[in-house]
Amino acid sequence: MQFEMHDNVKGKAMSYPVTSQPQGASSYQCQLSDWNTTLMDCCSDMPICLCGTFVPLCLACRISDDFGECCGTPCLPGSLNSLRTGMRERYHIQGSIAKDWAALTFCLPCALCQMARELKIRE
Repeated sequence: MQFEMHDNVKGKAMSYPVTSQPQGASSYQCQLSDWNTTLMDCCSDMPICLCGTFVPLCLACRISDDFGECCGTPCLPGSLNSLRTGMRERYHIQGSIAKDWAALTFCLPCALCQMARELKIRE
């Protein structure tokens, strides 16, 4: 394989040698917010509260569908934690995976209601 050099480049040294590598783009800081309602504000939206209390799986399926996932997603192990963490990431809500896990493990109906209210507010 042969390379052809143009006359204006042949035998000339580079005028400006590279002395340092370009730096990556500076990371941007986004403002983290809180959930619009607290975990224990279950009764602030009565239809969501009743659904989360008596048929939490139906509410979880609706949350999944509203979030853009398959409505059957909540039937998969660990998927509710993924949905809650994904919701926090999408809306830049403060928290951690451990806090998401604790909310869903110890306060499942309240956590589902909070997620449903958040999606309703952000629509």
